[in-house]
Amino acid sequence: MNIYVSNLSFNVQDEDLREFFAPYGEVTSAKVIMDKITNQSRGFGFVEMADETASKKAIAELDGATIENRTIKVNEARPREDRAGRNDYGNSRNFNNANSYNKNRY
Repeated sequence: MNIYVSNLSFNVQDEDLREFFAPYGEVTSAKVIMDKITNQSRGFGFVEMADETASKKAIAELDGATIENRTIKVNEARPREDRAGRNDYGNSRNFNNANSYNKNRY
């Protein structure tokens, strides 16, 4: 099961995230999401656990837990939505296209 973890301290790294969930069962992957530009944590991550029962127990017990003075939110990850047409900044603006402001200016 894939688990979404939010409100993480910016100091938490992949291995820390793995250690938080390890007491509940086998963690197959743990990843803190990093900003592409600054290379700093975005404050959330994902944990993949092999056993669904262990995953649900981890979600129930870790949701609302305090880690590094922050109350984390833990729940089952939802499937990623289609993001077609969006750029790295989360919007669909394209200032360098055929409909540019300067197209008919001269």
